[in-house]
Amino acid sequence: MNGLVKRAFRYRFHPSEAQAAELSRTFGCVRKVYNLALQARAEAWTLRGERVGYEATSALLTVWKRTEELAFLAEVSSVPLQQALRHLQAGFTNFFAGRARFPRFKSRKKSRASAEYTRSAFRWRDGALTLAKMSEPLDIRWSRPLPDGAVPSTVTVSRDPAGRWFVSVLTEDPSVTQLPATDSVVGIDVGLDHLLVLSTGEKIGNPRHERRDRTALAKAQRALCRKQKGSGNRDKARVKVARVHARIADRRTDFLHKITTRLVRENQTLVIEDLAVSNMVGNHRLARAIIDAGWRQFRQLLQYKADWYGRDVIVVDRWFPSSKLCSVCGALAATMPLHLRTWTCGCGATHDRDVNAARNILAAGLAASVCGAGVRPQRNPPGGQSATKQKTLQREP
Repeated sequence: MNGLVKRAFRYRFHPSEAQAAELSRTFGCVRKVYNLALQARAEAWTLRGERVGYEATSALLTVWKRTEELAFLAEVSSVPLQQALRHLQAGFTNFFAGRARFPRFKSRKKSRASAEYTRSAFRWRDGALTLAKMSEPLDIRWSRPLPDGAVPSTVTVSRDPAGRWFVSVLTEDPSVTQLPATDSVVGIDVGLDHLLVLSTGEKIGNPRHERRDRTALAKAQRALCRKQKGSGNRDKARVKVARVHARIADRRTDFLHKITTRLVRENQTLVIEDLAVSNMVGNHRLARAIIDAGWRQFRQLLQYKADWYGRDVIVVDRWFPSSKLCSVCGALAATMPLHLRTWTCGCGATHDRDVNAARNILAAGLAASVCGAGVRPQRNPPGGQSATKQKTLQREP
């Protein structure tokens, strides 16, 4: 990758009571402005056939602040409110480009509580971060240092359902440079018995993070169900459930980060299979295990790290019969039920189902990259690129 990489560094912080109250008000105002602007844009198009852009909603925001009903919008920093309008504009841009669904209204209970501050709305001095409308810097737990000389360009503050506060600092990171080129290539098959099976024969086990905490999660959820709706005890029980979910998600993310970093460092070319995860979770018997495995998150992490470090990711079409194809002679088996983990081809070769699939994925990906022709009919996956030959996707962290 040419030039400096913009990278987000995420930290926990512990706000004072005044800071927590100010941020909570800001979260509510951001959500209110986003919903008002979305309603205005939807009504303008539905009723009058007019397109309302960011400039028009920004002017509406000024009008809203002057009304008695919405005067509280002027009590918080204006920058997060403007950023909410920009995010809505980006949502409509992605919708009209076919990259996303129509923007949806934000819910107080379900939507992520966050606010984004640009440089004009925070002060960065001597490693201390002070947000607009606050007199004291945030009490941040600096779990890892920022790059030398880093100057944040954007700061995003958020609160998760477990009640934890986070600050995400976006800055340029000069330490991200391309790794030395290598001749190593690998095919990767994802699964449930083993999370990853490599074409080299290596199998990486599935930690099953959710299963490890299933008992604690069930206990917390039963306690939540017994509490009266609207009571303080129900809020406390809900937080306990959220903490269990957060612990599961944190362990999964940490594991996937370590695995993807290792694969990107060791291999120049990585070939994976394009999986329709959103369709696969429709199977009620496997949905829980598929979500726990984190296949989609694995692909996202692998792709942006490969982009950072000068590696290539090739994605093979989801309909390529990697499991039914003999990697020795190329013969295609008629059927291959899921319970069959080892099978013997007519040529006499005995295959481990997953290792054979990984080797076929590698061969198909390399063939597509050399010839430029797909091994199956071309499709456009969610990433927007060809399913059989892809360059590394570019993504800001």
